[in-house]
Amino acid sequence: MTHRIVIVGGGAGGLELATRLGKTLGKRGTAVITLVDANLTHIWKPLLHEVAAGSLNSSEDELNYVAQAKWNHFQFQLGRMSGLERSSKQIQLAATLDEDGRELLPARTLAYDTLVIAVGSNTNDFGTLGAAQHCLFLDTRKQAERFHQQLLNHYLRAHAGDLASEKISVAIVGAGATGVELAAELHHAAHELAAYGLDRIQPKDMQITLIEAGPRVLPALPERISVPVHKTLEKLGVTVLTNASVSEVTADSLKTANGEVIHASLKVWAAGIRAPAFLKDIDGLETNRINQLVVRPTLQTTLDDDIFAFGDCAACPQPGSDRNVPPRAQAAHQQASLLAKGLKARLEGKPLPTYAYRDYGSLVSLSRFSAVGNLMGNLTGSVMLEGWLARMFYVSLYRMHQMALYGTFRTLMLMLGSRIGRGTEPRLKLH
Repeated sequence: MTHRIVIVGGGAGGLELATRLGKTLGKRGTAVITLVDANLTHIWKPLLHEVAAGSLNSSEDELNYVAQAKWNHFQFQLGRMSGLERSSKQIQLAATLDEDGRELLPARTLAYDTLVIAVGSNTNDFGTLGAAQHCLFLDTRKQAERFHQQLLNHYLRAHAGDLASEKISVAIVGAGATGVELAAELHHAAHELAAYGLDRIQPKDMQITLIEAGPRVLPALPERISVPVHKTLEKLGVTVLTNASVSEVTADSLKTANGEVIHASLKVWAAGIRAPAFLKDIDGLETNRINQLVVRPTLQTTLDDDIFAFGDCAACPQPGSDRNVPPRAQAAHQQASLLAKGLKARLEGKPLPTYAYRDYGSLVSLSRFSAVGNLMGNLTGSVMLEGWLARMFYVSLYRMHQMALYGTFRTLMLMLGSRIGRGTEPRLKLH
């Protein structure tokens, strides 16, 4: 029987791995590659803050899994993993419901010889009182679109109202990359909405507050990056609160541990991550306190050689360090590349390569206003970037992701089509 490789999770890493394996093992008939995801389309997660602000139309930048599977010699199964049977080598998929709650696909099982879990992560609200009920999250395209619709509804109500002016207040919990980029993108959206005539709410009337429990913004990145980012945000009119831990969220405000009350009509929680809850000790596999599957440097789970995990849902050790590989897009890309070679070697009876994280730097986009970051390499060392050049490098990260999925020629065609379409489409999604 042909070897069956099942990849669960069609995020950046899982989709890239399925595409690479399909082009090699799948095309030659060496293995049957199956990708499983709960959605029919993919959008690059680092772009979700742009979807939320309306700067990006997700319908135009999404990738269809069914079409990608056909083009790249793998299979696609619509479904959400709900369980695992290691003894029989099967995963359980929950029933899929349509928009009206009717069963579209029944609960079923899917057999594997090699299983790769790449289901990413969700935002961690740390059990904060009221956060789950009153905050919006940006883990999925649907959540980002929900935020955008609520933002737009505020503007439409104000535009149709009798008051001379209206205000809108947005509070963002967590000053990591997502929170920082969303704050800047919302400031840009305020200018665009006013330019399109929805000017009852002027840009100065959008009050954006960024709340960070730690001592500075972008706590995971070097201070030489966080300092200019903080200054730029303040120049844009964003209120930045550091050393402010949120203790409770209500329908119209947030309360910090030191007693401060921050009123907000829209609240976004963008602090912390955890792997999906269904992974916790799934069929006896080792997991950590945030539900990540513990893996060895080969990316195999510690208790089952036939099950691999990578990306945000995996706790992978860094050689020579007591820390795990950080949950970043570049790590998932590196691990997908390693597994594409490793699984091929495994089928040939060769030893598996081991993963060592390489930090190529960080880039943070502040919408159209600026970008800040550093690039790291063997030849250049660490190079600080700001402004237009940093922005160009930031955009190139998405183009590299597209090239991994579409190839160079189709990516160039997408870039050309995007540039041609600029003159016929609004600069901001207005519906």
